[in-house]
Amino acid sequence: MSDNRQTPSGIPLPSFPPVPEGSPHAGEEPGKFPYTRGIHADMYRGRLWTMRQYSGFGTAEETNRRFRYLLKQGQSGLSVAFDLPTQIGYDSDDPTAQGEVGKVGVPISTLEDMETLLDQISLEDVSISMTINATAPILLAFLVALARKRGMDPARLRGTLQNDILKEFVARHTQRFPLKPSMRLVVDVLEYSTRALPKWNPISVSGYHVRESGCTASEELAITFAHGIAYLEATRDRGVEIDTVARRMSFFFNGQMNFFEEIAKFRAARRLWASIVRERFGIEDPLAARLRFHTQTAGAALTYQDAQNNIARVTIQALAAVLGGTQSLHTNSFDEALGLPTEESARTALRTQHIIAHETGVTDVADPLGGSPLIEMLTDRLEEESKKLLQDIDERGGTLRAIEEGLLQQWIASSSYRYQLAVERGEQIVVGVNEFKSDDPAEGESEVFRIDPALETTRVETLRQRKSARSENTHAEIERSLAALKSSASGSENLMEPLISCVEAGASLGEMVTCLTEVFGEYQGDL
Repeated sequence: MSDNRQTPSGIPLPSFPPVPEGSPHAGEEPGKFPYTRGIHADMYRGRLWTMRQYSGFGTAEETNRRFRYLLKQGQSGLSVAFDLPTQIGYDSDDPTAQGEVGKVGVPISTLEDMETLLDQISLEDVSISMTINATAPILLAFLVALARKRGMDPARLRGTLQNDILKEFVARHTQRFPLKPSMRLVVDVLEYSTRALPKWNPISVSGYHVRESGCTASEELAITFAHGIAYLEATRDRGVEIDTVARRMSFFFNGQMNFFEEIAKFRAARRLWASIVRERFGIEDPLAARLRFHTQTAGAALTYQDAQNNIARVTIQALAAVLGGTQSLHTNSFDEALGLPTEESARTALRTQHIIAHETGVTDVADPLGGSPLIEMLTDRLEEESKKLLQDIDERGGTLRAIEEGLLQQWIASSSYRYQLAVERGEQIVVGVNEFKSDDPAEGESEVFRIDPALETTRVETLRQRKSARSENTHAEIERSLAALKSSASGSENLMEPLISCVEAGASLGEMVTCLTEVFGEYQGDL
């Protein structure tokens, strides 16, 4: 398409609207520091955001079929959801995993599982995002080992690892190790990726989950950037070049319901992070100051009552993310308050992005709402409020101390309580929940996708058989690799290569995590 864009009526469109003279941000342009208006000069005129639908369930075979279906439907990147045992570090055949295998994501315990998950999918042509934290180094080790096994140079891998353990302590609570060794593993991934995986984003600092837990937009920005600051500080303390790490950091935000505040939030986020990188860390590289982020529409905003109303909610949230300049986007399926998405609902969610991209004209102009008095005011206020919260964290002794003392957790709990109270009092209307409710309980019912319970039984038996079929040589090689991993963990060595060696020897996720807990211990619930 020509860059000479126009409306259907033939009205020529500028590449971006100017901010009026007299505004403190007059003269700011997309693609220029502090990137309030977008990280690229032409934004979506040059390239659309990546449409990356999050998926994973049942078994690696079932998830692979869904992945290939979504790619055929026009998805441009994969986003892997892992089941709870994989997230925490238990193999599917561990008694602790019983009842949770394959329920909220795909179970991955061995290299063979990763091979099945990505069967017939090119690691060179498709970027892969993995939402995994406590066991992030191990899942990355599986992917690197798979690339090597396919004869591919892992340096060509493209994608993102979430690897954001601090928000687990604050919001999600799937951490396995105590805080200090957990941070060590994050930095191990960052250090390894800077030298071995030049196209890989080794961390996606997530505000999504803290917002899902109930915090406000300004708290989402402050907590997310506090975590980002902590990771850069820890990496600097390791002696790693933080300019390189900052260039490779990505972020993950929530797309909530208040349309204008969300657009302003994304704009404020870019400006605030650019100032943090330059002023706090003294990094002059403009690429390091560019905030790159993925957005997912808000799961917490979905309702099981009249679930098809969620299509409208998701559309509004996705449009705000695009108007705010996101680099990649996941649109929730309308039935996710009921269960995992069906193929039909997943296709509808993806088509929502296609319609926004190709039918609305919003991609013709960078930062189309820039200069709007409301948007500029909200952008400034969110930046100011987030800065005050960051200052509060600094005054408490920094991010890790704030987490240990429960400050960030208290912010989230208080905001969540206030919102819920507003809903229960009817001060905040949620359509179909506390207002405009259907008289017919069956009205708006949707098909619910259910995991066949037999899949867990089959999965567990398959893994047990695979382990029991190991040869004596394989057993010996696994034991040697685990011993080497334990020795490395007892010292200060980067653990990525020892983990990759364990994977290539045939060790399972649970065996590697058990080895690490013998050195690090396990998180016990009190910081």
